[in-house]
Amino acid sequence: MKNNNKKSIYSWALYDWANSAYATTVMAGFFPIFFKSYYSVGTEVTVSTAQLGFANSISSFVVVLLAPLLGAVADAGSLKKRFLFLFAFLGILMSASLALVEQGNWQMAALVYTLGNIGFMGSNIFYDALLPSVSNDKNVDYVSGLGFALGYLGGGILFALNVFMVQEPAFFGFEDKAAAIKASFVSVAVWWAVFSLPLLLFVEEKKGDKEQKNILLVAGYLRLKKTFQRVASLKGLLLFLVAYWLYIDGVDTIIRMAVDYGMALGFDSSKLIMALLIVQFVGFPATLIVAKLADIWDTKKVIYLCIAVYIFIIVYAAMMEDVYEFYILAILIALVQGGIQALSRSYYAKMIPQKYAAEFFGFYDLLGKFAVIIGPLLVAFVALFSHNSRLSIASVAILFILGGLLSFL
Repeated sequence: MKNNNKKSIYSWALYDWANSAYATTVMAGFFPIFFKSYYSVGTEVTVSTAQLGFANSISSFVVVLLAPLLGAVADAGSLKKRFLFLFAFLGILMSASLALVEQGNWQMAALVYTLGNIGFMGSNIFYDALLPSVSNDKNVDYVSGLGFALGYLGGGILFALNVFMVQEPAFFGFEDKAAAIKASFVSVAVWWAVFSLPLLLFVEEKKGDKEQKNILLVAGYLRLKKTFQRVASLKGLLLFLVAYWLYIDGVDTIIRMAVDYGMALGFDSSKLIMALLIVQFVGFPATLIVAKLADIWDTKKVIYLCIAVYIFIIVYAAMMEDVYEFYILAILIALVQGGIQALSRSYYAKMIPQKYAAEFFGFYDLLGKFAVIIGPLLVAFVALFSHNSRLSIASVAILFILGGLLSFL
């Protein structure tokens, strides 16, 4: 029988509150800024954009290689929580380790960031796979949306504190802004660790039988081979996954490269940080509203709507001139970012057999992370060869267009 009580639901959702601190403060916020101005100081802006894009792509590629196999093994041995916390530990450790990287050492910064991303993305495979354990067909859209909404709120609260630390370093006893940013990386590690505890303590996972545990690795490989056959056999699932692969590429690329793009346009970093705060706090209610809209209307139709908004966002971003337009862009992104992620996850959860949840979510995350290889690489290569930041961001539109078209088939 499923564990659908409120304690397990909120304990599961709080993990999004926990690790979203990494997504906001590190991945989307301070690391791209600090990478350009501190770790990669003196490097041409398009070159540092390419370096950051390659770091994001490499970390995603590693997760691509691991995701389906680890998901299959986790299903065979009921190890979702153990794998989740193994990867979370890596992400937490690497976030804190960024504080030890010295100025100008962009290679070490990129390596630590890459490992941190692997921890962040790897843990999310098993976090997603636990969704069927805490929800049912009636509340899965709400529960999935709750996770993303709490992620926006929790990540936004810590990020707001980190922004205050960086703007007023002396108030917190730091020597300068660089020291405050490094302390922010450490605060992410602490936040992530502490708020992961409810999931560890209160979310139950169905135990595998003894025979499965004794043949764990063999079962993992055998089930990995069968995953592709199962996906193809489920009506509509394969087509949805290809569409998802394309449009979520655009979503994740914007998350990781938006601040870098703003800096390439010459916008002040403090104003870009304020735009990120707007995304967090507008994103919290917007995600819940979009999830509710899916209950009233239809999950797939709301996904279509989000894709359309994203196409408009890309066009708007490529044409903007003033920093106030970046604030408008932030609001538009906040309205749909959490919604399209949450509804894609819940729509997929409805389509898959629950006893193979980690295996199927491993495949799901494989596509998502493979997309994050292509998106940043696309931006990186267009930036390098065209020396035009606007053209590099505009290239992302093709991913939403293709994803949207496939969704209609």
